[in-house]
Amino acid sequence: MSSKTVVVVGAGYVGLVTGACFAAIGHRVTCVDSDPERVGDLKNGRMPIYEPGLDVLVADAVAADRLSFSGSIEAVLKGADAVFIAVGTPPREADGLPDLSAVFAVAKQIGENADESTLVVVKSTVPIGTSARVEKLIDGLDRSAELEIASNPEFLREGSAIDDFMKPDRVVCGVGSPQAEALMRDLYAPLGLSDDRMVITDNASAEMIKYAANSFLATKVAFINEISDLCEEAGADVDMVARGMGLDPRIGAHFLRPGPGYGGSCFPKDILALVRTAELYGTRMSIVEAVLDSNERRRRDLLRRVKETVGNGDLNGLNVAILGVTFKANTDDVRESPALPLVSALLNEGDALTVYDPKANRDGDPVLDQVSWAESIP
Repeated sequence: MSSKTVVVVGAGYVGLVTGACFAAIGHRVTCVDSDPERVGDLKNGRMPIYEPGLDVLVADAVAADRLSFSGSIEAVLKGADAVFIAVGTPPREADGLPDLSAVFAVAKQIGENADESTLVVVKSTVPIGTSARVEKLIDGLDRSAELEIASNPEFLREGSAIDDFMKPDRVVCGVGSPQAEALMRDLYAPLGLSDDRMVITDNASAEMIKYAANSFLATKVAFINEISDLCEEAGADVDMVARGMGLDPRIGAHFLRPGPGYGGSCFPKDILALVRTAELYGTRMSIVEAVLDSNERRRRDLLRRVKETVGNGDLNGLNVAILGVTFKANTDDVRESPALPLVSALLNEGDALTVYDPKANRDGDPVLDQVSWAESIP
């Protein structure tokens, strides 16, 4: 395995972690971002996101001259063995489908500016058929370089993303040729993965694996929450029920912890995207639709639980402390956090709210501008 030259377009959560990890295992990486402020921060060692260990990983890779940052795709394409597209795909307000405009804009830039052959790898989470659309877009451009499209969905959990990259359960690669497969294997070779952990398939299947996996995990979350509701009414211990279920290797213990419902940047948009994509293809995802409904009910139910805890149900004028507003531990991400609807509901009840969360990105939601922030729990 020889060191490869890699360009990662998008220095957000997925792109920055991916770029830093590729550099850490020996490749030469340039992360590109269209935000000049973000590029400037990264060049000065300031992280745009919180992820345990990422600052050290980036600093070490920069010091070893294996990681750099740029604001121009055109300036860094020359000599690239692979160009990863890792831009955001947020849900569209109109229909919940992912907004792929950034993916296509980057693909167009690559197609227009590449003057030598390279592998274009879609790392962003995209619905089935997107890589084919990227290929069609690039094929329609006036260009001289031979570009091939691959799909390499990410499975990075916020809070443990570096370990997820370095010690992956599996690496999924959608490819269309032996040459593309060989390059993808070379890129990940330093991880020492066994053949059964490298899932080599076509692009459409790779895209579907990502959505299917997240939807199944979200189903486990919704399922145990509904079991929890029944346990409360019937006098059973849901923690023991979850433990008894999780010891079955066919089920597993992960994602069987009852709570306020799933949130974050992945599950909500990916589950909705799968439902909407199925509609486009004339099929039905009735189980996944039920998961969406179940999770939404769980989030709305939090206010009722708070009122029952208070006793008389009157929350007006209370001073309420909220311990944590990110969607999970070890992240600063408040996107789709189950805590935010509760915070909003409590504010509407006339309560005074004080929040303690030293990692939360306070710019992530306007509702957080309406609360007081504490520097410590006492």
